[in-house]
Amino acid sequence: MKTTHRATFGGRLSAVLVTAGSAVGLGNIWRFPYVAGENGGGAFLLIYILSVLLLGLPIMLSEFAIGRHTHRNAVGAYRTLSSRWSPLGYNSILAPLLIMGFYLVVSGWTMEYMIHSLTGEFTRIDTPAHYEALFAAFTLNPWKPVLYTVLFTLLTHSVIALGVRKGIERSARILMPLLLLILAVLAVHSMLLPGGMQGVRFLFAPDFSKVTPATVLTALGQAFFSLSIGLGCLVTYASYFKDDTDMTRTALQVATIDTLVAILAGLVIFPAVFSVGIAPTAGPSLVFVTLPAIFNTLPLSMVWSTIFFLLLVIAALTSTISLHEVLTVYVEEEWHVSRRTAAWIVTAVCIALGAAASLSLGAWQWLQLGGRSLFDLLDFVTANIMLPAGGFFVCIFTGWVLDRRFMPTELTNGGTLRLRLWPLLSVLLRWVCPVSILLIFLDNLGWL
Repeated sequence: MKTTHRATFGGRLSAVLVTAGSAVGLGNIWRFPYVAGENGGGAFLLIYILSVLLLGLPIMLSEFAIGRHTHRNAVGAYRTLSSRWSPLGYNSILAPLLIMGFYLVVSGWTMEYMIHSLTGEFTRIDTPAHYEALFAAFTLNPWKPVLYTVLFTLLTHSVIALGVRKGIERSARILMPLLLLILAVLAVHSMLLPGGMQGVRFLFAPDFSKVTPATVLTALGQAFFSLSIGLGCLVTYASYFKDDTDMTRTALQVATIDTLVAILAGLVIFPAVFSVGIAPTAGPSLVFVTLPAIFNTLPLSMVWSTIFFLLLVIAALTSTISLHEVLTVYVEEEWHVSRRTAAWIVTAVCIALGAAASLSLGAWQWLQLGGRSLFDLLDFVTANIMLPAGGFFVCIFTGWVLDRRFMPTELTNGGTLRLRLWPLLSVLLRWVCPVSILLIFLDNLGWL
């Protein structure tokens, strides 16, 4: 049963940009380029694209179909289709909440570094060791990271509070083109640096000698997490799709944009890294230590550094908006409160959880479980357990539990669109995707 008087996106472009914004995040900027370079460059890229097509798209289409058919929040959507599968909806609510706990902290770091760049503070630092010390001092500070976590949460809240059309849709139509423009400008600049083409070769030159079964699992995992599968984001955003939305085309366009952002990020990072002869490293050290040191060696260093961290802020914001919206619409519809009230409830909980996660890296280092800080624990549990579980059971639900006519009917808009590849999609959804996700799950836990 569909709800009435519910917001919808204004057009097909908005649906694509908003959903792409959910998929594009900080992981596209620093994780994909490094993983690709370490796993065969162009060879990994090829495996990744195949993973997106064979694993990511079928599950994305499943979540699209569930969301648009019910026009409900994640919990309401699964409950509407089968009350026994409500727990899958609750997993799609709890996972975004826990992810927000650590993701807002890192997002706050990007805002702090953008301000550092804008004020020219980085130009007064002369060695990579000083950047490393600056990053360590900042993350260990008892109040500054918390302050930026709160500020980023309130920035996210300001978009959510405006609603679907005026907030989420309008922000996506501004932020996504701006993100792509900044990436393109930075990529061209990096490739023109002396020695920059060495970084391009590092990213794209296929080295099949590095391809192993572990490489394939890494590509599958990157595709899975990059597309926001199992989070409730796709179900929630699809619930705002119009009934005539071509979901197959939308999914292909979202996957294309997400992959394009990851590739452009590689063209930003690796030419710059190789131009100054620094070995690339993964994670926060690459973004918050190595790259600021590189920018400081370039002409107009303050400008390029500011633009880069503005890019990170935008990438983080498009993701936190989608995660916040999943929670907000759940509270609004399930608790029967106004959207404004729901948004403030979610914001307050996220601030409390984010502050605790931030402090667990410094002043509250006693806040640990199983040898992990709260920050690391939230990351581990969501990435290694909750997201794979969500994706796995989405496959089981749509591939085996629902009526076999559900998916083809939804994807063809009741038979008005052609879907010649449904036999292949059905096999992927019922067999290939569940097995692949199970392998990813076992690999993440170190059992393979």
